[in-house]
Amino acid sequence: MARKTTIRSDDPEDDPDSERGSSGKDLPDFTSKRSGGNRTAGGASEPISAEQQRYDEELRPSRLEDVVGQREVVERLRILLEATKKRKEPLGHLLLSGPPGLGKTTLAHVVPRELGTEIQITAGPSLSAPKDLLPYLTNASYGSVLFIDEIHRMPPTVEEFIYPAMEDFRVDITLGDGLNARTINMQLQPFTLIGATTRSGMLTAPLRDRFVNREHLDFYSLSDLSSIISRNARKLRTEIAAEAAHEIALRSRGTPRKANNWLRWTRDYADARADGRITLEVAKAALRMKGVDDAGLEEQDRKYLDTIISVFSGGPAGVQAIAHTMNTPADTLEDEVEPFLLREGFVQRSPRGRMVTLKALNHLGRPSPFRDPPKGGNIQPGLFPDLSEPV
Repeated sequence: MARKTTIRSDDPEDDPDSERGSSGKDLPDFTSKRSGGNRTAGGASEPISAEQQRYDEELRPSRLEDVVGQREVVERLRILLEATKKRKEPLGHLLLSGPPGLGKTTLAHVVPRELGTEIQITAGPSLSAPKDLLPYLTNASYGSVLFIDEIHRMPPTVEEFIYPAMEDFRVDITLGDGLNARTINMQLQPFTLIGATTRSGMLTAPLRDRFVNREHLDFYSLSDLSSIISRNARKLRTEIAAEAAHEIALRSRGTPRKANNWLRWTRDYADARADGRITLEVAKAALRMKGVDDAGLEEQDRKYLDTIISVFSGGPAGVQAIAHTMNTPADTLEDEVEPFLLREGFVQRSPRGRMVTLKALNHLGRPSPFRDPPKGGNIQPGLFPDLSEPV
């Protein structure tokens, strides 16, 4: 099967003398407007090569020192990498877990660049049989990295095939069938397996225990997201005000991927409807056009809350009933809509279903559909009926 291009340690990004757009230390706070193929800084103009533009457009950091946020995880990785380089041996297998968009793939690409080794990239769903994984294992060089994204989606046969490769760096290949079958033991070069998963609970215990190092990534703080947005705006050669970066970060749900998406959109809006500078007003107007409010809620989120309030009187309501009412698949609500609303306290899950909270009512400016709501904010209508009224 076709494999993605192997990234080698002699990439231009590894040249310390070359300009790396992933670090904001060597770049001015504001980069002036884009004009053709030139970059203007301090009144001087210099042409931008196609290679440099490609690296500038790539917002993903390429070095550990360029990674913003996840300080504890980065510090632990730094210790592992320093010890590995001193011992001149392969890094222990590494499992990165956490919600989507927090930088698991970024860290997986940073590790081989720091070690100066190669990386091969694949994904769990694409490995349908052991023969799909075999080329990656046999082509792995000493100390190289094999990155498997969404590793929890590997089939059981592939998972069992990779066990001896992770532990003993060997694979057992069976040739032929029946009485004529024979097994060949193939020795592999010691390598590092980096797995990324959004659902670590779906990993089997034998696979999870074979990862020597495990790191969990959490959501980013507002200050870290603001720093990421300001840095990436410089890489995109776009001028952005500090308050605009803060406004975009405020609506990014603690996720760098979402922040980068909103940054690209506001850049397009600024180029089309303004003078190319992302000011606070431009950022608010751009995000308003996208339907993103100041709490990060989008159109589908508000529709979800409105459905529970208007149709189900605030809840409790089952997700299937809500999905049919909204004409939206239930798994879409569970995977895309509910996680953020639950984390921010706009919705509460109970054994009887989903219920909105007073925080959601206040944010939407909706009157409470409940009678005498408790001070705690979580209400179950009909639980305490007014016995003074005739039934």
